[in-house]
Amino acid sequence: MSREPEWVDEEAGPVVRPYAVARGRTRSSSSALDLLATVVSTGLPVPAKAELSGRHRHLLAFLEGRNRPVAEVASELDQPVGVVRVLLGDLLDHGLIRVRPPMDKANSPTESLLREVINGLRAL
Repeated sequence: MSREPEWVDEEAGPVVRPYAVARGRTRSSSSALDLLATVVSTGLPVPAKAELSGRHRHLLAFLEGRNRPVAEVASELDQPVGVVRVLLGDLLDHGLIRVRPPMDKANSPTESLLREVINGLRAL
């Protein structure tokens, strides 16, 4: 006996639990996927052995030609960050995305430098 999908309302569509999207996994295969890490598609073709779901392919298409932080990707796709990290980890394992770690705080500009730049721009 097949069960009908649970519907929230007509506009929302069927409910899919996050653990179902991530195939029951709660952790990414990569520790490089920090909330502020930037991800981008490599543009390489999907390997024949890769078992990618429709969500993986949608995520890959979304990243095509865009550098986006992990948190922003999750927000734009309206998915929990944990799920997006798991899916991105899968794509990273197949070499389909690149991850750039967030900028180190020690290398970021100081507030005084930023104020000097703003004041210089105002003087123009």
